[in-house]
Amino acid sequence: MDEPHSIQGIPGDAGGWRRRARLIAGIVLVGLVAACAPVIENRGNLVDDERMARLAVGETRAEDVLIDIGTPSAVAPFDDRTWYYIGQVTSKTAFFNPEIIDRRVVRVRFDDAGVLSEVAEVTLAEGETLQLVDRETPTLGRTVGFLEQMLGNVGRFNTPGGGGPRGLPPI
Repeated sequence: MDEPHSIQGIPGDAGGWRRRARLIAGIVLVGLVAACAPVIENRGNLVDDERMARLAVGETRAEDVLIDIGTPSAVAPFDDRTWYYIGQVTSKTAFFNPEIIDRRVVRVRFDDAGVLSEVAEVTLAEGETLQLVDRETPTLGRTVGFLEQMLGNVGRFNTPGGGGPRGLPPI
């Protein structure tokens, strides 16, 4: 008698389909685990302790601070002799909100001669928490739905007779 017909991947192939299924499941599992690996992001200018130690109050000039630490993230709006170095490290996993791992705000002040007069780390306790408002500004008119937006202009343009939209002359 003839042997039963065997198609690759169907039983009768002596377990080959099981090996392929396990291989595919393993590849999918590795892909899912890799997709959930956290992404670490550095934002701003995160000044480390080593670079801060190089700054000497009363000796270091503004040019030297630019060389050692870099360009400030912000300059005080009413005092150009106060610089802020703002940086943070965040970790984001998949679709979750980012988690702040490290945050540092360093305030650097200079005297009138451009010599460093203060180096201080600003903590979260010294900052102000801003309350965001969820309200929307009301506007005149009406709300246009999705279908109305898609179908609203059908037949309005390139009308026979040469007129543009709303009776305007052709362009």
